[in-house]
Amino acid sequence: MSIMTRFGLLALAALAAACDRPEPTASNDGSPVASPAAQRQTERAALDRIARRLARAMADPDFRAYLKRELDRSPVVEHKLQLQSFLHGSGARALKEVARLSAASESAVEAEVREAIPLEIYFPVPAHRAAWSGGEDVLVASAREDRDSPVAYDPYGKRQVLSPDVPPATPVLSVVPVETDFSRGPGNLMCCYEPPPPPPGLYMTYSHFAQDFEGWFKGSPEFEIHILGQAGTTDSLKDYQCSGQPAGGYYSFDQNSLDWTGNVLLFSQVQLNNYKAAHPNQNFRIIALEDDDTGCVIKFDSNRFKNLLGTLQAQYPNLTGGKDTTSGSLVKWVKRANALQKILSQAYSFITTQDDLIGNAVEDVVVGQFFPNANWIVKGENNMTNGWIKLQMR
Repeated sequence: MSIMTRFGLLALAALAAACDRPEPTASNDGSPVASPAAQRQTERAALDRIARRLARAMADPDFRAYLKRELDRSPVVEHKLQLQSFLHGSGARALKEVARLSAASESAVEAEVREAIPLEIYFPVPAHRAAWSGGEDVLVASAREDRDSPVAYDPYGKRQVLSPDVPPATPVLSVVPVETDFSRGPGNLMCCYEPPPPPPGLYMTYSHFAQDFEGWFKGSPEFEIHILGQAGTTDSLKDYQCSGQPAGGYYSFDQNSLDWTGNVLLFSQVQLNNYKAAHPNQNFRIIALEDDDTGCVIKFDSNRFKNLLGTLQAQYPNLTGGKDTTSGSLVKWVKRANALQKILSQAYSFITTQDDLIGNAVEDVVVGQFFPNANWIVKGENNMTNGWIKLQMR
């Protein structure tokens, strides 16, 4: 099991527990439990220490050359490395070098690495990645959350705070919380046999978003489409399917610019049939978001989500959901429909790193806006048009 997978399971368990009982204030042995704000400060301090140690190690040409080779050969998107795996790989070669070059004991560096949440390192700006040839012209910076001002160090330990909006001219190696599934590299994909044909269902063939909803320090955006439907027999929603880079199979797509064209499965016909059987007369919602932490796990404020849907419901009464239907010519379509549920089944308000809620997809004939190659409009907060997509039933 990968580090990220273990972290994802722990995060999911924490989310479920937090929804069922008040946030604890003391551990089993009676010692106080850190508040979310205090925990965030602890994690931010650990990130800063690790970034500074890496920067000091970059003063050594052999270490720079080794790190550059490892980055260049990484098969993961944007040539990322999972930091803990990099430090412990090859007999903990990198960890030993970082300790030696930053004048610390191996045990001290090991303790800091174990204290930190899972991290990844990479050059988030493609031009920086292309320009850096392994020299001293490099900064190592960290940030805990999107839009934070990154704190950077040069190879001699000089500290500076970078703009969250505009990258500097000097190449920046970022140290950030893991948002990539490192277990899914090209070597794990099907290579040696013909894959089965795509199943029938709801597909997206085109998407455009008004902005990337991602700061430069986090690299390329991680757009995701989620199908939300009724949770049990309640008035709440739960996430039935995610489509995005980490989703896998026919649900996987990777949009790294404002426009994307292709074929990605959002909800199979089997899933649709099962949903309708379990929830008669209930429809589904199509939500777009930009993931900031832990792929294909929704993390945003439940009140913010409820307010968005309340605004859209007032603007487009009973027509902000979707359903599959068949016309007189037996051609299947996905059409506007009533979707009553407006509350997420789990409250994510206590999470500090939140996904960017792009919006709820509404059919273009309801909104009264029409764009080439699209038939559904992504409406965000304050009824802003944040994008448009093309949906097809196949």
